[in-house]
Amino acid sequence: MTAGRIHVVGASGSGTTTLGAALAQAMGVPHQDSDHFFWLPTDPPFTTQRSQEERVAMLKAALPADESWVISGSLLSWGREVEDRFDLIVFLYLDPEIRMARSIAREQARFGARIAPGGDMHEAHQTFMTWSRGYDDGSTGGRSLASHRAWLSTVACPVLEIRDAPSVEASVARVLAAT
Repeated sequence: MTAGRIHVVGASGSGTTTLGAALAQAMGVPHQDSDHFFWLPTDPPFTTQRSQEERVAMLKAALPADESWVISGSLLSWGREVEDRFDLIVFLYLDPEIRMARSIAREQARFGARIAPGGDMHEAHQTFMTWSRGYDDGSTGGRSLASHRAWLSTVACPVLEIRDAPSVEASVARVLAAT
């Protein structure tokens, strides 16, 4: 398999991080997650954004144009400066009900009682879930299915769409076959 520079993108809960990590392992290349660049490390997490200048500088350093890597998560609206480095974009789409169930299970596993009523992250969790539910219909603004599809229609590299969450192994095989 020839290594390359692959961006795995989709809605929150669609499996981008899981597939990105598995794909990077199969390829023997580094895996990066866009949240690492976007958010400052805080407790509770995901409360303070890095400046766009800082995150783009970090992104450029972590995704060299002459090396292979996989990045998962969305770079929509802030990562355009590395777009020309992608050899392939993998777009994951999952039925919204399944995706939301996976998101809720992931958040409960990560944060437990902190996201329950009375927990220090409850309000932020509710806000995140509302935002995430709005992905398919665009009702909450920002990243959405429509904005991802519009962006994907403009990129220069090939786009592989994987729908309905086949196994991680099957998805890795599909991506490797496309490179």
